[in-house]
Amino acid sequence: MSGTSLDGIDLALTRLHPEHGIDLVGADCLPFPPELRNELQALCEPGNDEIRRAGLAGQAWAELTAKGIHALLARHQLKSEQILAIGSHGQTIRHHPELGFSVQIGAPALLAERCRIQVVSDFRSRDLAAGGEGAPLVPAFHQWLLADPEQARAVINIGGFANLTLLRPGHAVTGFDSGPGNILLDAWIQQHQDRAYDAEGCWAASGTVHSGLVAQLLADPYFSRAAPKSTGREYFNSLWLERQLKNFGQPLPAADVQACLLELTAHSIANAVTGQVSDCKSVHICGGGAANTHLLQRLKELLSPLQVHTTAAVGVDPEWMEAMAFAWLAWRCLQGQSGNLPTVTGAAGPRVLGAVYPG
Repeated sequence: MSGTSLDGIDLALTRLHPEHGIDLVGADCLPFPPELRNELQALCEPGNDEIRRAGLAGQAWAELTAKGIHALLARHQLKSEQILAIGSHGQTIRHHPELGFSVQIGAPALLAERCRIQVVSDFRSRDLAAGGEGAPLVPAFHQWLLADPEQARAVINIGGFANLTLLRPGHAVTGFDSGPGNILLDAWIQQHQDRAYDAEGCWAASGTVHSGLVAQLLADPYFSRAAPKSTGREYFNSLWLERQLKNFGQPLPAADVQACLLELTAHSIANAVTGQVSDCKSVHICGGGAANTHLLQRLKELLSPLQVHTTAAVGVDPEWMEAMAFAWLAWRCLQGQSGNLPTVTGAAGPRVLGAVYPG
């Protein structure tokens, strides 16, 4: 799968134990060639000749993924016929749950042809058809893997956007997109320093936080909307940030804006946790944001006295959690079992998610 951060394609080779968990056998991240990354990013906005361009980009995505899968299998001395399925989320280029659709490209039929392995894809459409947001989908996996019968815990996946899962004994699972994760941080540092991301949050840590700007950013109506809710580049993007900075009125050094954007991510996550559950004892972070040292430190400060760790503390590598989730969703589809949580997405009921392309 590849997420809204557009940093590459994550491959997770997993072995499922239906009654007692999942093993990560191997993993790899395939960086996007610059031209493919640029095209995928461009396709997230209206443009010329989009249908043809999306078709070609989807094929390029599938070809890159197939090469990565073959290399990963060879590294672990496995053959295609030993693999049950590929769970392929593809690349989201539009997410409009308010209009009932979400578009992921990735040419699943071509991926099945290249790998000679059945592919399960298109995980969001059925939930959307049932009136849901189509996202987030990983809370169902978090529940299956990490629910504790005695202790409430929160799981935060910080990718381009951040999503929250609240696991409480005796209660239905709740979860939603809390808002931007890395998306604005990455866009700002790319614009001003030509770097893909702010390693460990060092640039943000060097800036001065302006509480007035942070308060203005957090005043966006999305943050006060009731769940179920999900969001994407269609809402939080560079144009959104430009409007916010213009309305703030005071020119700020670029490093200060980065510092404020990190505070936006940290505060929106912390507010989501504290606003939803009072008996939570621990928070577990996964996704690319787990490598942002400064962000994690701010979350620890904002959420104190809750214990904040990465999911490594509960035995799951934070870098591969989401890719593992889509492997699990593919398995659920092939078993004819539901993959969504209506309490999270707002769908009319549990639904089997995914479309199958035979190998």
